[in-house]
Amino acid sequence: MRYVFLDTETTGLDPALGHRIVEIAAVEVCNRRLTDRHFHRYLNPGRESDEGALRVHGLTREFLRDKPVFQDVCSEFLEFIADAEIFIHNAPFDVGFINRELDLIRFESMQNHCLQIIDTLVLAKELHPGKRNNLDALCERYQIDNSHRTLHGALLDAELLAEVYLAMTRGQESLLMEMDAPASRQADNPAVGKVENLALIVQPATQAELELHSRLVERINAESKGNCLWNG
Repeated sequence: MRYVFLDTETTGLDPALGHRIVEIAAVEVCNRRLTDRHFHRYLNPGRESDEGALRVHGLTREFLRDKPVFQDVCSEFLEFIADAEIFIHNAPFDVGFINRELDLIRFESMQNHCLQIIDTLVLAKELHPGKRNNLDALCERYQIDNSHRTLHGALLDAELLAEVYLAMTRGQESLLMEMDAPASRQADNPAVGKVENLALIVQPATQAELELHSRLVERINAESKGNCLWNG
C-alpha cells in the first residue's frame, strides 16, 4: 500500500477569506518505510500573509515573489498523490485550502484524485483522549526528534507526521510485508511450494489499541441497534 503524508503552509486561516497556500509538501511511505520520493513546492500566493501566519512559517512575500503559482504545479501534485492513501494532521484545514486552489482553476476536489484522506489528528485523539495531540506533542510522546523544527515547514512537518504515524501504529504491520523477501525468492523458483522455517512474530495489541477496538465495536453495535452478527 502506498501512503502519502501531506502538509501545507498558508497566508492565513480561512480560504473563504482569500487566503492561499504558500508551501505544499508530501512524502511517500511504502511498506511502512519512507522512500526518497517527495513533492515540495513554495508558491506565490499573490498576497501578504497575516502576521500570525508569518510568525509560524516565516515565508515572506519577497521570498515567494518569484515562486510558481499553484496552477503551475497542480498536475505534478495530483500525479504524486494519485492512487495513494493521504494522511494529514487536521485534514479539514489543509484539504479546504487545496480544494479552494483546485476550484479556482476548475479542477475536481482532492478527494477525486486519491484513494482516501485520513486525518491523523482524529487517530491521535482516539488513542490519547484528553491529551495534547498536536505534532510537537506527538513527537515528544513518541520520542521523535523535532529539535530542528524552529519554524513550521511543510516538508519537515510531512516527514515528522510520517514518523509519528509509524510510531502510533507500530506493531500493526501486515504479515505480507514481513514475508515480502521470502515470497520474492519463492516467486523466482516456481518449484518451491512453500517457505520453510519462517518464524512469524506475534505482536499483541496494546491496552490503548484494545480500548480503541472496544469503543469501535460498541459504536457499530449501537448504530446497528444490536443486530451485529457477533451478537447472534
